[in-house]
Amino acid sequence: MYCNLIFWPVLVMVALTLLVYVRLIKVKIREMKAGRVDMARRGLHEDAWGEAVLQINNNIRNQFELPVLFYVLAVAFWALDAVSVLVLVAAWLFVVSRIAHAWVHLTSNDIPNRRRLFTVGWWILAAMVLLAAWTLAGRALVDAGG
Repeated sequence: MYCNLIFWPVLVMVALTLLVYVRLIKVKIREMKAGRVDMARRGLHEDAWGEAVLQINNNIRNQFELPVLFYVLAVAFWALDAVSVLVLVAAWLFVVSRIAHAWVHLTSNDIPNRRRLFTVGWWILAAMVLLAAWTLAGRALVDAGG
């Protein structure tokens, strides 16, 4: 009943990543126009760019850390036909934590707040792993008994 709904938070995570890339493009153009880029080194050396670009690059890198595990879990729940209201709530909470993390990272870049938001997302993913394991264990018991 809820199975395909798991892909809405996945799509929002993908959209977040794409939006951060758009921000990167805009800031890179601004930095190049302002002459704050070592044009000879920009292709291969991150230090050719200013801090504004590096900050966004770091956030993009973050979008391929915990979120990748989230994508795997979303597909696993979908494949197991185990998407419940609890799974959906956890998925949306994870997405909200990542949006908040990106916002802090791309604005104030306040490390304590970023760490807290990262930790919230980490705990949500850990809970989702336990839910997936619980589902698999329950099915293994049913299969073994039947």
